[in-house]
Amino acid sequence: MTYSAVILAGGQSRRMGRDKAFLQVDGGQTLLARQIEIIRHAGAAEIYISGRADTDYSAFGCRVLPDRYPDVGPLAGIEAALNAATHPLLLVLAVDLPRMSASCLRRLLAGCTEERGGIPCLHGQAEPLAAVYPRATQVLAAAQIRAGENAVRAFAEQCVEAGLARWEEFSADAAPCFDNWNNPCDLAQLAPATKPA
Repeated sequence: MTYSAVILAGGQSRRMGRDKAFLQVDGGQTLLARQIEIIRHAGAAEIYISGRADTDYSAFGCRVLPDRYPDVGPLAGIEAALNAATHPLLLVLAVDLPRMSASCLRRLLAGCTEERGGIPCLHGQAEPLAAVYPRATQVLAAAQIRAGENAVRAFAEQCVEAGLARWEEFSADAAPCFDNWNNPCDLAQLAPATKPA
């Protein structure tokens, strides 16, 4: 099964104080480059970057998608990627998950079909920014944005209710994959995984 992927790297990184996509991990590799490598190891056929309009991503060799709905947040990046994707499924991965692994993504993808994606859950908590959505969910994302509702968790719930995705329960041993870097103190506490696995 072939699929598209998008890395969500367009946030303002206000709490971090600098663009999280360019934080250095793994001996100088940027976090964005690491996420691209992980997605490639997981087998994506095409990779997009949902990035900031004022940033040059040309060194990463991926198509950059502008939000079709500005100032909406990550849901706009997901919507734009669903609109651009050429494969039935879209893997969504936030840039700020330094411990995510290719094996975790492959496990998530294994439960998907071309018509139905998967959204990880840890102890009942949804993780919609490291999830798989079918292209058919683009209309749900666009309608939600137009209605003024920008919460990605609400979008994920709509996808499940529509039968376009299912909750995929992950055990506690996978929890580190979903740790994220939000502020400077996280950089010391959450060491990145060293290999894509």
